[in-house]
Amino acid sequence: MKATAISIVRKLRQEGYSAYFAGGCVRDQLIGITPKDYDVATSALPEQVMHVFPHTVAVGADFGVVLVLSDGQQVEVATFRSDGDYADGRHPDEVIYTDDARLDVRRRDFTINGLLWDPLTETLLDYVGGRDDIRNRVIRTIGDPGQRFREDKLRMMRAARFSARFGFELEAATRNTIQVLADQILQVSKERLRDELIKILTEGYASRGIQLLETLRLLHPILPEISALQG
Repeated sequence: MKATAISIVRKLRQEGYSAYFAGGCVRDQLIGITPKDYDVATSALPEQVMHVFPHTVAVGADFGVVLVLSDGQQVEVATFRSDGDYADGRHPDEVIYTDDARLDVRRRDFTINGLLWDPLTETLLDYVGGRDDIRNRVIRTIGDPGQRFREDKLRMMRAARFSARFGFELEAATRNTIQVLADQILQVSKERLRDELIKILTEGYASRGIQLLETLRLLHPILPEISALQG
């Protein structure tokens, strides 16, 4: 998988586009975990990605995401973008493509997920302090936590999941903002809540995850029956 992702980055560079590993694979690599998959972020527009690679699937065309099929592997390639407002608390009303990697990083959720890695030069690009937060074992939003969580309420559950999975502490403003906005979690679809809850329960740190949901005031709106069992 990694070799395939590197070849995709190399090909995009040869075609004149910028391209990097992005998100969870960079985070896991720095933590010392072998990534399960590799995502690529690029300045190439979706149609340009599909032109460069003969076998692709536009899995998230509205958000600039193309699945590149190569060597029997599947790698998500996403165009750098900045997002407009999130009127529904789940999806951006407008996606604006950009060739600026910094803008793409700044619209992401947490600093530990906002890192880029150049696999050709083995160089880390950190515009949001994610490397320091990994070293200090901290979960922190990129920018204002109120804005990040109002954009996508599911990020509140993701904060709990990452904290439980990695044993990282929630930064104070991030934690306090979740507690204030916790009741709004029900604006997220039941399907998305279910999927995130399954991850919390199956990634190996279920007890800590449930305790965090309770501390963050998310457990009662999501699982009132479980919340009622306290004591």
